[in-house]
Amino acid sequence: MKDSYDLIVVGTGIAGLSCAIKASEQGVRVLVITKDDRLSESNTWYAQGGIVETGVGDSPDLLMLDIQKAGSFINNLDAIKIVAEDGPVLVDEFLIQKAKVPFHRTETGEFDRTQEGAHSVRRILHVKDHTGRSIEESLVAYVKNLPNVDFLAGLTAVDIITNTHHSRDPQQRYKERKVLGIYVLKNLTGEVLPVFAPSVVLAGGGIGNLYQHTSNPEGATGDCAAMAHRAGCEIINAEYIQFHPTILFHRDVKRFLITEAMRGEGAKLMNRDGKYFMQDYNPQQADLAPRDEVARAIYKEMLSEGGYVWLDATKIKHTDVSRRFPSIFEKCLSLGIDIRNDLIPVVPAAHYFCGGIKIDLNGATELSGLYAIGETACNGVHGANRLASVSLLESLVFGVRAGQDVVARAAVLDKTLTSSIPDWIAPAGEAEFDPILIQSDLASIQTTMWNYVGIVRTPSRLERAISDLNYLEHRVQKFYQQARLNREILQLRNAIVTASLIALAAYKNSNSLGCHYVQSVPANNK
Repeated sequence: MKDSYDLIVVGTGIAGLSCAIKASEQGVRVLVITKDDRLSESNTWYAQGGIVETGVGDSPDLLMLDIQKAGSFINNLDAIKIVAEDGPVLVDEFLIQKAKVPFHRTETGEFDRTQEGAHSVRRILHVKDHTGRSIEESLVAYVKNLPNVDFLAGLTAVDIITNTHHSRDPQQRYKERKVLGIYVLKNLTGEVLPVFAPSVVLAGGGIGNLYQHTSNPEGATGDCAAMAHRAGCEIINAEYIQFHPTILFHRDVKRFLITEAMRGEGAKLMNRDGKYFMQDYNPQQADLAPRDEVARAIYKEMLSEGGYVWLDATKIKHTDVSRRFPSIFEKCLSLGIDIRNDLIPVVPAAHYFCGGIKIDLNGATELSGLYAIGETACNGVHGANRLASVSLLESLVFGVRAGQDVVARAAVLDKTLTSSIPDWIAPAGEAEFDPILIQSDLASIQTTMWNYVGIVRTPSRLERAISDLNYLEHRVQKFYQQARLNREILQLRNAIVTASLIALAAYKNSNSLGCHYVQSVPANNK
C-alpha cells in the first residue's frame, strides 16, 4: 500500500470492482480495500437469484415500468432509464465478454433466463443459485491481473479525510469542502494511517446487520453511510428497508437466503395450517408479488400461526430442483430437509437498503471528490422497494459510470494540502476493548431495529426506537473515544449512527409506501 493514489475504492462487491476496473483500465492508480480477510467477501457474494438482462418480448420501457411498480412510482426516472437502457449492454460487455461470468445456458446454448417477483417476463440471467458468487469470483480474478490496482484485505475505513475538517491550515475551513483520502485501520496491528487520493468511492454495501434477522453478512453495518453522514453528506430514503420474504428458519443456521427465483420457478408459500396463502393477499401475482407485500403477508401469517411459514418447492415440476438450486439443496439436505419432498421453513429478514447516500447520475455526492455506489448509495433507482435482481445491475451500471467520471474529472492531489493533514491521534491512555460490551451494544441495536423499525412499524414503536438509540449512541461514542481501535468498535460506532438515521427517517414519514409500512394503532378506550 502506497501513501497516495488517484482513487480509493472502499468495498469489493460488484459496484466497487466495476468502478475500479473502469478507472484503472484508463490509467488511474487505484487502491481497493475491504475490511474482511477474504477479498471477495461482500453482499454480492451472497446474491443467489441473478441479474436482470433482457427477456423475450422485453424492452427498456417494460423494465422501467416494472421497476416503477415495485418502487411505488417514487423512483428517479432519469436513473432507471439509464439502468434499463445501459444495463443489459453492460452485462454483455462487462460481465460476459470481459469477466467471463459463466451464466447458465440451455442445451441449445441460449441463456437460461428465470423470473422473479413483479417481473413481467423471464429476463434474469443466473448461475444456478449462486450467481453473486460467480460474478464476484470472476471480477476478483480480473482485477488481480490489472497492473495499477492495489487490492488489499484487512483494512477498515475509519473516516473520510477532508480539507475543512482535518487540515491544520486554518484557512482551509473557509474553502470549498473536498475529499483528500481516508484514514484506514490495519486490522491485524491496530495501526491507523492516512491514505490520500483526490477521489474516494464508497461501495461498502448495506445495513442488514443492524437487524436481529438478516440475509446479509456480519460486515453489513452501514459503515459507508455513517462515514458519509459524518462528512456532511445527505442520506435519503433511509426508511425504505427491504425485507426478503424467505430466509431459512433453522436453529443451527443463520443468514441463509432461499432465493426468490425458487418462487419464480413455481414454489409456493404455505402457512402452518397447510394453506397456500399468497392468493389471499395478491390475487393477480400471488407468490410473485413484490417483496414488501410478500414479507408483510408472511409476517401476518406468523402472528397467527407461529414462528415461521413453509415454502413448498415440490410444486416445481419442470426442472430438477437439486440441479437448478444446488446450493440450497445441499444446505437443506445437510439439515435433514430434502427440498424435493420436504417443505422448507422460512421467515422474512432484513435484506436490502433502498435508501442511502444521495448521489447524482454519475455516483457523485455533494462533497467534491466523494462518490458512492451500490447498496450504500441512493440514486433513486429503487424508489420505495427494490425490484428483484435489479441491485446487481444497478451496481454494475453506476460502478462503471463512477469510474468513467473519475477519469473524466482527472482530479489531482494537492501535496501541499495533504502535508497539512495530521497523523491519526489515538486517545490518551487508550483502553483494551471488552468484547462483551461491544457484542451487547450491537445486540441492543439489532433488537431495537427488529422490534421497532421492522417489517411493520407504528408511531409509538418508532418513538421508542429513537429514544433508545439516542441513549445508546452517547454510550457508544464515549466508548469509541476511549478504547483502542479495532474493526468491531468501528462497526459499532457506524451501526448506531446509521440505525439512528433510519429510525428518524421512518418516524418522520407517516405515509406507508413500499417497504416502509406504518400501522396506525387506535387509542385504548377509556
